[in-house]
Amino acid sequence: MATYKVTVATGDMVEAGTNNSISITLVGSYGESRQTTVSFLFQPGKEKNLSVHCGQDLGPIVLIRLHKWRLFLEDAWFCKDVRVTAPNGTLYRFPCYQWLEGVTTVEVREGSGRTHPAPILLLMSRAPTFDTPLLSGKKLVDDKLQILKEHRHRELAARQEAYRWKNFAQGWPRCLSVDSIFELDSNIQFSFIRATNFTGFLIFQGASHFLSGFLLRRTSWNSLDEMRTIFSRTQGRDIVPEYVAKHWQEDDFFGSQFLNGNNPIIIHRCTTLPLKFPVTPEMVAGSLGDGTDLGKEMQEGRIFIVDYKVLEDIPADTIYGRQQYIAAPLCLLHQGTDGLLRPIAIQLSQTPGPCSPIFLPSDDEWDWLLAKTWVRNADFYSHQLLTHLLRTHLFGEVFAIATLRHLPTCHPLFKLLMPHFHFTLHINTLARSVLINRGGLIDKGSGVTYEGLLLVVQRGLEQVTYTSLCLPDDIRHRGMSYVPNYHYRDDAMSLWEAIESFVTGIVTFYYGGDAAVSGDTELQAWVMDIFTNGFLGRTSSGVPSSLQTVAELIKFLTMVMFTCSAQHAAVNNGQYDLGAFVPNAPSSMRHPPPCEKGRAFLQHFLDTIPEVATTANILVALILLSSQLKDRRLLGQYPEEWFTEAEPRRLIRAFQGQLEEIRDRIEERNHLAELRYNYLNPLETENSISI
Repeated sequence: MATYKVTVATGDMVEAGTNNSISITLVGSYGESRQTTVSFLFQPGKEKNLSVHCGQDLGPIVLIRLHKWRLFLEDAWFCKDVRVTAPNGTLYRFPCYQWLEGVTTVEVREGSGRTHPAPILLLMSRAPTFDTPLLSGKKLVDDKLQILKEHRHRELAARQEAYRWKNFAQGWPRCLSVDSIFELDSNIQFSFIRATNFTGFLIFQGASHFLSGFLLRRTSWNSLDEMRTIFSRTQGRDIVPEYVAKHWQEDDFFGSQFLNGNNPIIIHRCTTLPLKFPVTPEMVAGSLGDGTDLGKEMQEGRIFIVDYKVLEDIPADTIYGRQQYIAAPLCLLHQGTDGLLRPIAIQLSQTPGPCSPIFLPSDDEWDWLLAKTWVRNADFYSHQLLTHLLRTHLFGEVFAIATLRHLPTCHPLFKLLMPHFHFTLHINTLARSVLINRGGLIDKGSGVTYEGLLLVVQRGLEQVTYTSLCLPDDIRHRGMSYVPNYHYRDDAMSLWEAIESFVTGIVTFYYGGDAAVSGDTELQAWVMDIFTNGFLGRTSSGVPSSLQTVAELIKFLTMVMFTCSAQHAAVNNGQYDLGAFVPNAPSSMRHPPPCEKGRAFLQHFLDTIPEVATTANILVALILLSSQLKDRRLLGQYPEEWFTEAEPRRLIRAFQGQLEEIRDRIEERNHLAELRYNYLNPLETENSISI
């Protein structure tokens, strides 16, 4: 007789418990136990202990089966984990972290990389020698037991059936094949707390309530000062918008947002002016200062350019029956001797000519201010549709689906990556229902047609490169390595390096060399799925379709984790701060770009930027997107203990220590700053794209 001590833990979230019957079967290398009842009542955060009696020693425990059965009413159960202590004192851990619904049986593998030298007599297709290493949960090549190979195959087959690809729009990354959040598997839905705190509707209703005084006003703002009243009502959220309202007209602040605003990845160092932007040295001489000229400043790396070509000929919509307008401007900037970045020339189209003047700081105040506002409008589209939606949300969903389809739960990279996809499929499904759908908040609140929205993202995907997704490469490629006051670059590089260090430790622990990487068929299928469905098989992107070395794997994993955490935080968290004062990030423009100078004035400006109701509509979206929810998980927090071995757990602690050091450096810098850059503070950076 062999007796096994079993502990079954229920998750601590609301409604995790159940009054349905739960039983367990232990599967060892010599055989399996009888199905044994655990209990009929499980409470959140509690454990149940039982003994499982067997007629013989089962050998190393490699698998458990959890059986859920109901007599009358369905009551889902969330299993945290199961721990089994063998008669010889060996402890086996089975991380579960999933919902069991209906009458079902779920198989869970042992979580460590334990080696079993004993002979396997029952469950292998052929008997091994005594020194056969048996890893309970790892890469496919590590599985020697036939039952584990079959379990692996069944799990992936079920996942590939559950998580299918579909086309949302032509030329977009593919997405999860569901039409609403109600079709999602319970294990990827919002938690109960998040669902009650935010399903997209509670915050929407609350925001609509305080904005109700503005939503019905389809007229222009009466004054610039009146615009402040719309965010003064959001108690506790008005500090940065007030700063923006005071400084938005200043060239210094305008320039700083290309470094530390919501869209800090589109500015490039300019070494040669494009022919389509015929700025002459005489035009900008007054902005550069004495003793220098445009050629010298370009040669010495102090001229920068932003080009919104992606918006050229994008169709504009009507709002409340009034035609809107879109421009595709170019903006030239100069880094002064004080290190600050300032605009020195703006052209509002991609085609120079008499009807496309180059605006300069020396122009009339309202001409120059209106030109800068057109750039901010273009930046709104570039940021929302490309930097934010495409390059974080849509790619994050691709990474998540490919992981679920090709990496079984026991795979070390599944354990590494899944915390960084927490709630991503839910929030993206919700976005397709209320934000980026036809008639959604973006469609209603911006000047681009729905077809134009689709086209911008399609063009954006065509331009994405692997270099642009890998932060160190992107910074070098854009010539931005030595620009002062570039807090996004500095903080993002710190986080990239911390993630890379963590990933390096995990990869080198599980992969003995390049051959282990190239020979991991599940890994190769994962990468190919990302390349095919995320980047549509475009080889010119430079995105790999296979990974052959440890170094390539480390870089790719770092890119995935950085995109889903730090990069999303950088481009998401400041949306309300920098967009609440509408002239700083107008979502639409109601007059066409000026064809000549000297025609702008205050009332024309007020009649060009969004009217009151459109401002209120888009502010609802910004509040929605930049909300902080109660159950958010910060970068480096891993409440699910997928890794049970000592070394990965040590690596997690080291990663958390690095994040604390980064936090301290950022907070020390921010202590004396007039406007803090805090969007990449680890205390503000979530593990995943969950909002």
